Amino acid sequence: MLYTGSGFKDWEIGDIEVIKHGDTFHLFHLIIPNHDYIAHAVSNDGINWRRVRHAIFVGHPGEWDDDMLWTMDVSQTENGFEMHYTGLQLADKGVVQKVGRAVSPDLYHWTKDNNFNLPIGSEGPHYEDLDNNPRTWLSFRDPFRFVHEGHQYLLICARSSHGPISRRGVVGVAKLEDNEYKLQKPLLNPIAYDDIECPCLIVLKGNYYLIGSIREDIKVRYWYSETFEGPYRSFHSDVLMPQGNYAARIIRDGERILLYCFYFLDRQINLKRVLPPPKELDIDDRGRLFLKSYHAWESMQIDHISQDNFADMVPILRNSYASMEISADKWTFQSISGYEIFTFQKPAKNIKWEGTLHLEGMGKSGLVLNEDGQGNGYFIAIDFVNGYVQIRKWGYNEADHHNNFIFTNLQSGLFNPPENRKINFSLIIYGHYIELSIANKVVLTLVDYKYTGDRIGIYSASSVISLIDSTIHTLKEPETEYASTDLA
Repeated sequence: MLYTGSGFKDWEIGDIEVIKHGDTFHLFHLIIPNHDYIAHAVSNDGINWRRVRHAIFVGHPGEWDDDMLWTMDVSQTENGFEMHYTGLQLADKGVVQKVGRAVSPDLYHWTKDNNFNLPIGSEGPHYEDLDNNPRTWLSFRDPFRFVHEGHQYLLICARSSHGPISRRGVVGVAKLEDNEYKLQKPLLNPIAYDDIECPCLIVLKGNYYLIGSIREDIKVRYWYSETFEGPYRSFHSDVLMPQGNYAARIIRDGERILLYCFYFLDRQINLKRVLPPPKELDIDDRGRLFLKSYHAWESMQIDHISQDNFADMVPILRNSYASMEISADKWTFQSISGYEIFTFQKPAKNIKWEGTLHLEGMGKSGLVLNEDGQGNGYFIAIDFVNGYVQIRKWGYNEADHHNNFIFTNLQSGLFNPPENRKINFSLIIYGHYIELSIANKVVLTLVDYKYTGDRIGIYSASSVISLIDSTIHTLKEPETEYASTDLA
């Protein structure tokens, strides 16, 4: 139900770019593993997509991009739209990446147009070149167009000409001067990563925020500076999106800033890639970036069910040390010893559940979702004391009776733990997409296909946990990803 670009393989969607024009969102993405064209899809809500005519294809034999097309950037200009994209050539055996350009009057019809001395590639003295190429392939990809003080720049995933081989990843820069893009020194050189993929830059409240994706741990990180030129620094925590989310790109939607990415299922690059719904980018009072839930979820709500109208809560494990107390304004669950899972039937498959959780004692507690009545499902452990949250899939493994359990940590996140141990939460279950916000900040965002049970609830292990003033909003059904074959 989420967009995958699926064809012969379930992981065919590659790096993405989203731009909004009028009331329509436009998604451009790679097709993996062939890299032979850049696909195009459109959406009215930024969540459900339908494919339209492809943007561009690899070049004819002998052209600079006749082997593969890699990551692109699309922006609006005075004359329409332009796409800067990565190309590889057969004559180079596909190991030399360059950046070229295409233009369009309407985002649907594209023409390759390499003005401004494009395509350009990696050159010294600032970047690796053919004579300084210790990995035997040159990173020079993932362009991002940025305008600063009337000048156009391309930010590029590149490699420094010096330093430890596994730590040369930089955010390179090319500046448009006298109708030519000329390479400048790197905008960021953290001397930490092999590559900094899909760089993008945004200005918020006078500061410059540089966002990049890191292959080493499949996370999205960010850096900040008071000036465009830098230096760019990190906060004590520089992770913008938790593990599994990758190739993040930002767009402006009116006054809002949206962040899109794709998700690696099980954090395996070649297993399955999915495009989740976007998040909104914001900044706190200390200048740190954080993510909020997408505002469009509100327009997708169909019905609103208050806590006193939830279905009957059932203790699944029948633990004799466990009990629950249901009152008009508060539901309290406890298990003096061992686990108990208290769940009830979801009113719909796709929901947004929000309310307050209060840990009144010691011990462990958290949320349970897509539970099947036998204790199999997703468990979100919430550490109210240390501000740590983790989701795992947990249940019976019917495929292996010698190791007859599934216990897999999927993702973790951090939040500021309140002294009173009360947290306001919002949990979205939309198809196979799961998103948890605490205090209006997204802490978990992932996709998983294992469990589809129709029950949700709370678990307790040597704890007393209360659910207060919660509401479930049922959501519209997701559209199928190929709802239309209109070739606009």
